[in-house]
Amino acid sequence: MKLRTLAFGFSAFLLSAFSSAYAQEGLPVSQCQAIAQKLPHVRFASFSPPGVQLAQAGKALTLAEREEVRITFVGHSTYFIETPGGIGIATDYSGVYRPDRLPDVVTMNRAHSTHYSLTPDPGIEMVLHGWSDVPGEKAKHQEMIGDVYIRNVVSDIRNWGGGIEENGNSIFIFEVAGLCIGHLGHLHFELNEAQYTEIGRLDILMVPVDGGLTMGADSMSRVVQRLRSSLILPMHRFGPPLDTFLAMFDGKFDIAYAKEKTLRVSIRSLPKKPTILVPQGL
Repeated sequence: MKLRTLAFGFSAFLLSAFSSAYAQEGLPVSQCQAIAQKLPHVRFASFSPPGVQLAQAGKALTLAEREEVRITFVGHSTYFIETPGGIGIATDYSGVYRPDRLPDVVTMNRAHSTHYSLTPDPGIEMVLHGWSDVPGEKAKHQEMIGDVYIRNVVSDIRNWGGGIEENGNSIFIFEVAGLCIGHLGHLHFELNEAQYTEIGRLDILMVPVDGGLTMGADSMSRVVQRLRSSLILPMHRFGPPLDTFLAMFDGKFDIAYAKEKTLRVSIRSLPKKPTILVPQGL
């Protein structure tokens, strides 16, 4: 996939249009929203939210450091995302798989207990549940934390009794340093048009590859191809060999294996062709 670019003036116009809509609700601006579906060759200009000072350990960051996001596979469905501003986020966090330092933010889903904890470390600044504790309501998160904007798109899950629990899973989206990073959580059903529209563009996608506990490999591959992400990071590996999932793409994506534990990625370093990158430890 070629790196898509857009002139600053047009980008500013598009962001302004979104700003007006979101400002009416007092919300941050999403760079990843549905306009990317309508204009597939658009790449928004990178920006830092107003008032965010990007610095670590008391020093100003270089241009490369301001753009670079670090992503480490910790285990199961937990990835640890570190932003240029030093915010640490652990996905589908149960406390069983722990990053090297205490996260500032954790997201959770409740398909089963390896994706959440009801007793997280009290030192974690923000805990975001992918479900609502109020019957009939959807979990809704739109949080600006340091230099990262976090939001969610809900989906249904199967329950242990064989029925369907509406809105029991959240796809969490992390917008930082011009990148749109999505984590599918414990996705049980293929997404509908409204969900694709709500998600918008995703540059990096974290996807379960168990081949059955979430969805079959063919169904999951259709979701991955529809989202058109540049970089796909597998997780939640159970059952069939990983090769079963990889074979679904039939040369449409490159396949690579991480040489280091931590991936360092920026909007400038995204692969030109969609790539599935198998992390160390999966």
